[in-house]
Amino acid sequence: MSKKLVAYFSASGTTAAVAKNLAKAADADLYEIRPAEPYTKADLNWMDKQSRSSLEMRDSSSRPALADRSADIAAYDTIFIGFPIWWYVAPTIINSFLEAYDFSGKKLVLFATSGGSGFGKAVAGLLPSAPGATIVEGALLNGRPNEKKLKDFADRY
Repeated sequence: MSKKLVAYFSASGTTAAVAKNLAKAADADLYEIRPAEPYTKADLNWMDKQSRSSLEMRDSSSRPALADRSADIAAYDTIFIGFPIWWYVAPTIINSFLEAYDFSGKKLVLFATSGGSGFGKAVAGLLPSAPGATIVEGALLNGRPNEKKLKDFADRY
């Protein structure tokens, strides 16, 4: 049996709730991807073209600093990576996380929460940040997925 990790970034708490339930259902460890500078409500205002999140998402080379780099990635075979969908892709802090570690030979299974869009180009936007890893577009896990749904999802990988 492979050792699993659920690593997630959550701006508002929605993805965090799903990630915690997924970790429990998958019997996986849990790691929160945190920005060095937490996002404020104003930072997340996507209608403000000058908000922090808007500026980061317009610049594909943006790499928000991480609060820490303490995940023991080498200890895991499969890593579920969760995030909210921003502008049809993963927030650039996910690229920061992927570029901070060596994921060679690891299976990265994406899951996301979204207010209405799908994965869009999330996989394509993350591939260059994790050379040598296999990235799988897992599933949108919106709402409150029950334990059976989360266990079935985790068991596929």
